[in-house]
Amino acid sequence: MRVVSGLAVTGVLLLAGCAGMGPPTVTRDRFDYVAAISESWKRQMLLNLLKVRYADAPVFMDVASVISSYAVEGEISLTGQYAPIGRGDAFGSVGATGRYADKPTITYQPLIGDKFARSMMAPIPVTGILFLLQSGYPADLVLRICVNAVNGLENAYGGSGNPRAGSPKFRELMTAMQESQADGGMGFRVKATKDKQVVVMFIRPPAETAAASSHKVRELLGLDPEAREFSVESGSVADNDREIAILTRSILQVMTDLASTIEVPADDIVEGAVFSPQRSVEQERMFPALLTVRHGASPPDNAYVAIPYRKRWFWVDDREQRSKQILTFLMLMFSLTEGAPSQSAPVVTIPAR
Repeated sequence: MRVVSGLAVTGVLLLAGCAGMGPPTVTRDRFDYVAAISESWKRQMLLNLLKVRYADAPVFMDVASVISSYAVEGEISLTGQYAPIGRGDAFGSVGATGRYADKPTITYQPLIGDKFARSMMAPIPVTGILFLLQSGYPADLVLRICVNAVNGLENAYGGSGNPRAGSPKFRELMTAMQESQADGGMGFRVKATKDKQVVVMFIRPPAETAAASSHKVRELLGLDPEAREFSVESGSVADNDREIAILTRSILQVMTDLASTIEVPADDIVEGAVFSPQRSVEQERMFPALLTVRHGASPPDNAYVAIPYRKRWFWVDDREQRSKQILTFLMLMFSLTEGAPSQSAPVVTIPAR
């Protein structure tokens, strides 16, 4: 009887544990999946940057959904047979079984066809650029990465098909806008008109700290010195002195430009396996490389992200703060591209039964 009672208690506890198994898994699974998806996202981005560097086709595989289900089952059995003494044998048996199952289902969705064209090749919306500036991202970083030209001032570009050295005035514009932004001399807002809503940049009445940088922005862009508000449009050249025309890049152009300065083995350059842009000392001073990727036989233990490619390892060092910032910024750019999937992050569904 004691054995049977013990098994009954064990079964009750097992079934009770099954009933309350769901809540404890939330904390563990949420953070485990966040860490895994984040790491895979960084590795995928670095891999595709290297593919672009080597004129290979970038391939993006989104994690569309994660469904993880658990099951705990318990069973107790008791059988017996009794015969009077002298007339037969008495025997019995007891047993308990349990089963635990973890069945994750992960769905991957490749970025191909029309979706690839819209997400990777469409220009980043001008409103997205301005919202980044308004939310506090440094103007020099946003302009350097996401913009081809502002009012005819050209940014540097490292693509093999159409490399551009970049205008010194664009470098000055980046610096002046960053200083004006830091001093509170400029801002952006949405303004309603009769036909549509437009984004305008406004320059506040010059304070002592922001006067020089705000004046420099006006001068470089050829803006009306008396006006306070300027409409922001998509394009490379403004129609008048109260307009700012911004020609944005696509995500693919952003990747191509960042990848052009990634250091690669000298043997690959000599053999012609990879394009090597020629940059003067002055160009490197005005538009320095933003992303530092190292390579070798094996990655260090403190690598922020590391991947194997072409029989070597490439990695971003965890102490390279600028490179980490650029890589993270690039991943965030996907959500600003027109035509990007509305569900920018995978849905994690974890039923417990």
